[in-house]
Amino acid sequence: MPRSAPAWLKILVLSLCGMVSALQFTLVIPLLPAFPELLDISASDSSWLVTATLLTAAVGTPIIARMADMYGKRRMLLVALGAMILGSVICALEVSFLTMIVGRALQGFGASLIAVGISILRDELPPKRIGTAVALMSATMGIGSALGLPLAGVLSDVFGWHSIFWFGAVAGAALVVSLLVVVDESPVRTPGRFDVGGALLLSAALVCLLLPISKGSVWGWGEPVVLVLLASSVALLAVWIPVELRINQPMVDLRTSARRPVLVTNIASIFAGMAMFVNMLVTVQVLQQPVESGVGFGLDVTSAGLAMVPSGLAMVAISPISGWLLGRFGGRLVLLVGSALMAFTYIGRVFYADSVAAVVIGSTLVGIGTALAFAAMPTLIMSSVPITETASANGLNSLVRSIGTSLASTVVAAIMATYTIEAGGMSFASQQAFHAVLWLGALAAGICTGLATLIPRDRRTHQEQELARAQGREKQEAVVRGRITLARADGSARGTILVSVLDAHGEQLDWSRADNDGRYSVVLPGPGTYVVIANAVGWAPAAEVFEFSGGEVEQHLTFSEELTVSGTVTRKGMPAAGALVALSEAVGKQVGATRCDGEGRYVFQLPPTGRYVLTAYDPHTGQARARKVLLTLDSEVVDIDIAAASPARQPLPER
Repeated sequence: MPRSAPAWLKILVLSLCGMVSALQFTLVIPLLPAFPELLDISASDSSWLVTATLLTAAVGTPIIARMADMYGKRRMLLVALGAMILGSVICALEVSFLTMIVGRALQGFGASLIAVGISILRDELPPKRIGTAVALMSATMGIGSALGLPLAGVLSDVFGWHSIFWFGAVAGAALVVSLLVVVDESPVRTPGRFDVGGALLLSAALVCLLLPISKGSVWGWGEPVVLVLLASSVALLAVWIPVELRINQPMVDLRTSARRPVLVTNIASIFAGMAMFVNMLVTVQVLQQPVESGVGFGLDVTSAGLAMVPSGLAMVAISPISGWLLGRFGGRLVLLVGSALMAFTYIGRVFYADSVAAVVIGSTLVGIGTALAFAAMPTLIMSSVPITETASANGLNSLVRSIGTSLASTVVAAIMATYTIEAGGMSFASQQAFHAVLWLGALAAGICTGLATLIPRDRRTHQEQELARAQGREKQEAVVRGRITLARADGSARGTILVSVLDAHGEQLDWSRADNDGRYSVVLPGPGTYVVIANAVGWAPAAEVFEFSGGEVEQHLTFSEELTVSGTVTRKGMPAAGALVALSEAVGKQVGATRCDGEGRYVFQLPPTGRYVLTAYDPHTGQARARKVLLTLDSEVVDIDIAAASPARQPLPER
């Protein structure tokens, strides 16, 4: 990105990318009732025009986001936009229904624009601007969804239904040019080998999960195809998880995702996505349902869509406030406030929804809560993952949110079909149905609020802003790569190797998990003095002071001190050469066994902290002795004198 490009222009271009991405999901909704006649298909077939987009959005977002971290964020934005443009053109040409499905599937890849765009904003903007920019970018999902309904009505009425797809193609092309002119490639990336196997397994698992969720109400939840798909999803995930834990550079870093701030935020995102989507579904339906039903207000498609515009505008207006709150209080409190506002508003809508104005006000308040919650989630995620993984982490968060919206759509459809009334010979959702859906939104938002209380305070974003204010500097981030080596050629670090970077004030700036070859990448804020620390099970931590002056450098650390359990086995004060020493857990599970050398010495690599039993056996005298030991995080010396044991027995014959 040219350094002369003002921050507001970067924010504008990336936010428009997110908005156009969100429009792909709602522009076709007003036309769904008309598609069976327009395309000469059944009503059931027309639903595939939505399902195809949802599936590719769920599958494509984590893949494109991971590639963005590895191969360049702007590059993958252009790839996603290119797929969206191609899909829009295919749909606009309307060659056949099958090509329409393919086009709608390609449009779904645009969903990754928001996750990757947020990561670019974090990389490129000054810390004081990140909060507002992320808040606006996060809100574009809701803004685009709100504006898509009236825009579809206007375009189709004035220019014909093909124009909604031409609009997507033209808007996408304009954004491609804007990205090339305004946005340069982010310097923060981690090259490596893409996890093709993990991507394929995850994609298959997501399709098997989301397809029955989307079509279960049509196919029947007890049908064999639905049950087989759900079972296949579970089986594929059971295979995928151990694969991801073993691979050097996984598609999804499950160890990072299992950290409490990330895990709880992602779970909360499912319910936040449900609460957001319930608002759109219930508002549009109650506004469009005929007055004769005794529940609705009888508005046409365009008017009902225009009633959603205040919600979208409120999301834009709240973005600066969200950014200030994020910088001042952190994402945890903002998520709490946003989800609580949604919950209380849904409860209020159960009792006060007797006019169009009341419905619009309720929808707008839920929209404000959505904007706050959606602004907080990527901030919480980015404060808890390595900087080199922000795009893929946000991609996973977008995925779980889309699962929430899919669940909301399914549950709302089931509720609306269950509680109905007859009017004019037709069946409509009853007042009980609308109340049940509103209570569903309140429940989802309430669960999100409860989960938000379990999230630790996000320190990194706050620290970055404080540091920037104190130093008055612009962002000059650079990726520094290195490798962890071991002092012994035959030694190996068990489990995870973690690398942290501290500044001169002791604040953690970034962290990374080394791969199986010991390679790692961390992001430094610019030239300066840093402390790099590496830690792994079985080795004493390594730390080095690193003077970084810029450019491409590699910082290597060596684990030089292996942590051990060692000692000497003796018999009557003399070394018991060749004695067998076994180490086992206090509960009986054996850790390992070794033979003493000519001096009676033995050594084990230090196991995890706990209670153990060391047993020494001398085959020459037939004597043995066992000792209980409590092992901590430091090397331990345990000497054993076999002669202090019981009288010798007949030696066992050696084999």
